[in-house]
Amino acid sequence: MIVTVTLNAALDVTYEVEALIPHGSHRVTGVPHRRAGGKGVNVARVLAALGRPALVTGFAGGPTGRAIRDDLRAAGLADALVPVADDSRRTLTVVSRRDGDATVFNEPGATVSTAEWDGFVDRFPRLVQDAHVVVLSGSLPPGLPSDAYADLIRASHQAGAATVLDTSGSALLDALSAGPDVVKPNAAELLEATGRQDVARAAADLRTHGAKAVVVSQGPEGLLAVTRTGSWHAVPPERLSGNPTGAGDACVAALAAGLADGLTWEAVLREAVALSAAAVPCPLAGDFDARLHHRFRTHVALEKIHAAHTY
Repeated sequence: MIVTVTLNAALDVTYEVEALIPHGSHRVTGVPHRRAGGKGVNVARVLAALGRPALVTGFAGGPTGRAIRDDLRAAGLADALVPVADDSRRTLTVVSRRDGDATVFNEPGATVSTAEWDGFVDRFPRLVQDAHVVVLSGSLPPGLPSDAYADLIRASHQAGAATVLDTSGSALLDALSAGPDVVKPNAAELLEATGRQDVARAAADLRTHGAKAVVVSQGPEGLLAVTRTGSWHAVPPERLSGNPTGAGDACVAALAAGLADGLTWEAVLREAVALSAAAVPCPLAGDFDARLHHRFRTHVALEKIHAAHTY
């Protein structure tokens, strides 16, 4: 079983307007999408589409939290979200029909009290007791300590589960001491965390501070993986246009499934590149093009850079 943790779950709402004009008043021409979101929820959607159902946990509160849970049930996703008193966040994406550009507004999220966090930490070992992999994704909601993910990583390891961490900033840095099995930043998040322009050496820095493996998503340039047994660069077979927002979540889903199946790093990275590339043409995070995924998975270019970690 794979458990995905989304501590800052959201209701993702998309507005369509004819054109987005600064300082102007806009008439919304359509609301094509309104569904549960947050990075861990998106990972669970991808896993379910691959035939690998995941258990979704995290926090949900208020009317927005109820809408999130209703959508999860409608999508057939197993829900173990824990209620909080405050209302969950919404993310609003405004899409211009004139040029296709999108502008995103992210609310901070429900404030989680100390008692609510302590209750979640107490419950968490039971949620992951049968998990092979635990995915911890996204930002931390207001009220949580910056080392919140470290507590959950340690609990997951005590339950015998591997962990995949996808976050940024202090939430990423303060989780490294717990030894996450895989950390998946993008290039910008890696630069923010380490201050290094050299991606390979920046990834090695995260390993020095506790990450067992680091997989860096680099957009159309593919993935760079730095692990204990070697380093690889994996590149998609072709460049695609579209919305890259969900590519990172699709990558994380592939990493989690590969860890659960005990695949080699070469196999995991090929699948992660193929799946993330197949997500780019899809307008919503959590979706991917199954036809492209099937075609790409045997055409990913994989280069081994080092036989073992030497930075």
